[in-house]
Amino acid sequence: MTLRRVGDEYVEEHGGDYEDFEPGMVIRHWPGRTLSEADNTWLTLLTMNQHPLHFDQHYSAAAEYGRVLVNSGITLCLIGGMTVQALSARAVANLGWDRVRLKDPVFVGDTLYATSRILHKRRSRSRPGQGIVTVETTGTKSTGETVIVFERSFLLRCRDGADSHPQSSMSPPAESVGPA
Repeated sequence: MTLRRVGDEYVEEHGGDYEDFEPGMVIRHWPGRTLSEADNTWLTLLTMNQHPLHFDQHYSAAAEYGRVLVNSGITLCLIGGMTVQALSARAVANLGWDRVRLKDPVFVGDTLYATSRILHKRRSRSRPGQGIVTVETTGTKSTGETVIVFERSFLLRCRDGADSHPQSSMSPPAESVGPA
């Protein structure tokens, strides 16, 4: 998060442009998030995942881990979401996830954190004024175990791009900033 001065006030800005990211950069995303039983039950059922390991304590008690597992789709969404403020809040498009690896189970009550490393970047060949950034994101428990690793690519505007649009950030335009 950065602050942009607008007159006598500051406007919070999120994300960055293509030029703000360099291969090898490591970004720790904050805050973390502790998963609740409601998070797991609601999101598992919302996505129509009917596997009882995710919401039936009696069934799960007799399974390998002896307790309810958090749906791995929730883990991916949560860790991915943690990265948006720093990485892709100004993205033109999310291009996809690759090499998603689930490393360790997640349970209700676990607190998760995310860290991203910029793998590479390049100017877009088909969209002048824009560039593609690829990151590897790792999700870890507060106890240190890695739970998920994945790569994600997204399209960002370049500051020197002819198609730059002043409203491409998530920050409100200066004229919409009201009194404090």
